[in-house]
Amino acid sequence: MPLLPLEPFIYPEDLLHADDDSLETRVWWVLHTRPRAEKALARKLLAEKLEFFLPLYTRQFASRSRQLSSHLPLFPGYVFLRGDIEVRLQALKSNLVANTLPVGDTPQLRADLLRVWRVMQGEVPLLPEERLPPGAPVEIIAGALKGLEGKVLRRGKQLRLVIEVKLLQRGVSVEVEDWMIRPLAAAAV
Repeated sequence: MPLLPLEPFIYPEDLLHADDDSLETRVWWVLHTRPRAEKALARKLLAEKLEFFLPLYTRQFASRSRQLSSHLPLFPGYVFLRGDIEVRLQALKSNLVANTLPVGDTPQLRADLLRVWRVMQGEVPLLPEERLPPGAPVEIIAGALKGLEGKVLRRGKQLRLVIEVKLLQRGVSVEVEDWMIRPLAAAAV
């Protein structure tokens, strides 16, 4: 039973699939929010029809013998915004943004976010990864995430595929099986 229903976390729906023919004017911004203000900022951005992406995951927990779930940010404190300088200023006026991080490699950030979105669409349990240890680069060759590339780590008895957002030096992981992966050359990831 969710505490609150899932709210829109991406606007528009095709944000990560849209052609980037206007890269000079509509660039990506990484908004560092005030503590625990990610969803409030996303609501304001949606109300103003500004393009944004707030990656979420579902956390299950027990409370008073009831199983509850909550939708939490995969990257606490960060919302990804796309637009020109005026769009950035509108977001700053919300009073929910503490800082704006510069995006040096826009195509890399967009590719990383597209992979995170794709993992979210796979309907598999996700976990945020704050410390990214080195791992072996692999490609998923079977299942809902087929074609996705990342690093594989062993956590206890589990194999986890880690998708990294290089700009934040954080990532998201999902459990995989041995038969679902194929090793890649180290330079590919």
